[in-house]
Amino acid sequence: MSFRKVVRQSKFRHVFGQPVKNDQCYEDIRVSRVTWDSTFCAVNPKFLAVIVEASGGGAFLVLPLSKTGRIDKAYPTVCGHTGPVLDIDWCPHNDEVIASGSEDCTVMVWQIPENGLTSPLTEPVVVLEGHTKRVGIIAWHPTARNVLLSAGCDNVVLIWNVGTAEELYRLDSLHPDLIYNVSWNRNGSLFCSACKDKSVRIIDPRRGTLVAEREKAHEGARPMRAIFLADGKVFTTGFSRMSERQLALWDPGSQLLQKASSSSEPPALSASAVTSRAP
Repeated sequence: MSFRKVVRQSKFRHVFGQPVKNDQCYEDIRVSRVTWDSTFCAVNPKFLAVIVEASGGGAFLVLPLSKTGRIDKAYPTVCGHTGPVLDIDWCPHNDEVIASGSEDCTVMVWQIPENGLTSPLTEPVVVLEGHTKRVGIIAWHPTARNVLLSAGCDNVVLIWNVGTAEELYRLDSLHPDLIYNVSWNRNGSLFCSACKDKSVRIIDPRRGTLVAEREKAHEGARPMRAIFLADGKVFTTGFSRMSERQLALWDPGSQLLQKASSSSEPPALSASAVTSRAP
């Protein structure tokens, strides 16, 4: 057997990165100092949105992708919330529509002018009110238009019809503790969530049922996150009891998981995991 057959060649061996030049960066942006673990920056093919520091309420910048360089401190913002903005998400079906969640317990949907902002935007297209505590998670449905998911510190997940401002589904009994994040699968039939109780759940929102659950996905006390991949697997990141960073790939396509029903106990997910001592 030749040595070449034994050693695996990495496909990334000859891939090199190149630093971006300063004139291609966005500089002097006063990013929000809120300690909530969420998305402070969101981008689509037309705009970059960044949650920023604001007095008297919450705000975020919306910049055309071409507007690189130093950003004027007086640049207009989206500023309709009465509390700090915690999460933002661009609509996948309209590059000029963005949703935001805030400490003021509301979700707001905004229409951004085609060429960007020339003055502060204070009037949302719609205000969605249904949470009793701050809203820290926003996620548009990947395939259905005008469908938006929100999750708050009240441990409730709401599915909205943005066009009518109506609450389609309320899931208020599936999470016993704070929800860290949610992620839709590719066709939007399911979403996964990571919770402070250290469990990762796969949920059918239309039936309001738990499809599968993995308890103690990561045993550390620090926050964890879970996302659906394009092939249907679930990728999570978290920490061990010794605060070692962990990455895990869960397979929700096993035969056992496919047999799960709302009348039986949700089966455990199988996984392969990687642990690192890096911070």
